[in-house]
Amino acid sequence: MTVLRSLLFAPGNHPRRVEKAFTLGADAVILDLEDACAVAEKEATRPVVVEALSRPRPCLGYVRINALGTEFAYGDLQAVVQAGVDGIILPKVERPDDLRTADWLVSQLERERGLAAGSIDIIPILESGAGFAALDAIVRSGTRVRRLAFGAGDFTLDMGLTWTRDELELLHHRSAIVLASRAAGLEPPIDTVWVSLKDQDGFRDSAMRARMLGFQGKLCIHPDQVAVTNAAFTPTEAEATKARRVIDAFAEAEAKGSSSFQIDGQFVDYPILYQAQRVLAALAAIEARPTARV
Repeated sequence: MTVLRSLLFAPGNHPRRVEKAFTLGADAVILDLEDACAVAEKEATRPVVVEALSRPRPCLGYVRINALGTEFAYGDLQAVVQAGVDGIILPKVERPDDLRTADWLVSQLERERGLAAGSIDIIPILESGAGFAALDAIVRSGTRVRRLAFGAGDFTLDMGLTWTRDELELLHHRSAIVLASRAAGLEPPIDTVWVSLKDQDGFRDSAMRARMLGFQGKLCIHPDQVAVTNAAFTPTEAEATKARRVIDAFAEAEAKGSSSFQIDGQFVDYPILYQAQRVLAALAAIEARPTARV
C-alpha cells in the first residue's frame, strides 16, 4: 500500500529550497521544471534536479516536467528518466493518448538506461475542462499510472470559475475524479494545492474536505502545509482505537454466529468492519514507509 499524503513542490532551479524541501517531513518532494521554473532556466535545470535526486534523502522524489504540448517535454523526459528519480508529475493531461505517449517514451528510456521496467512512476494532473471531459478514458488508458492528481488553479482558470474559500465549486469535480479512479481500480487521487498561504485554517479545512471525499493526499506549495496535510490524512488515535474495537468485537460476534451488532449505539456490519481494517492498514503503511533513500 502506497503512502502519499503530502507532496511538496520545490522550484528545481533553487538549490537551497530544494535541499530544505527534503527535510520537512513530506512523503514526496516534487522538483519543478514547469510553473516554478523560468523559461530561460528550464533546460539548465534538468541536470540539477537529477543530481539532487541522486543524493540521499528521506522521502520519494519526483520531477514535474512541462506539458507534452510544449517544446520542453521531450527534452525533460530524456533528461530526468534516470536512476534515483522515483517518478514524473505530468501536467495538463487532457486525453488518454497523453498518458500512452508518456508511458511509451518512459518505457524506452528505462530499457535504454538499464532501469527496471515500470520503475518510474507517472502521476498525471487533471487541470482543464478537456481533461475532465475525457476522465473515464484517461483512467482506463492502460498505462503504468496508479493515481491521478487534481490541479484546481489551472482548472478554475480554464473553466472561468471563481475559486472560493469553501471550494463548493470544486465539489463535483473532486467527486468525479475519486469515483473514476475507484471504478478503474486506481489508488485514490491526490488533491489540489491551496494558494492562500496566509489562510492556514482554510488550508486545514480544504485538506479535511479532500480526505472525507476520498483523496489519499494533497499537493503542497509551502513548507508550513506539510505537517497540516500529514495530520489531515493520517488516522487519529481515536479512529485507530475505534477501529481496533470494531475488529475485535466483530471477531467475537462472528464466533457466536452474528455479523451485525452495535458499538456505542452505532450499527456495525461488514462494511464497517472493512472500513476499520482500512484505517489500520493505512496506519501500518504510514509507519512502514521508507525513512531514507541512499
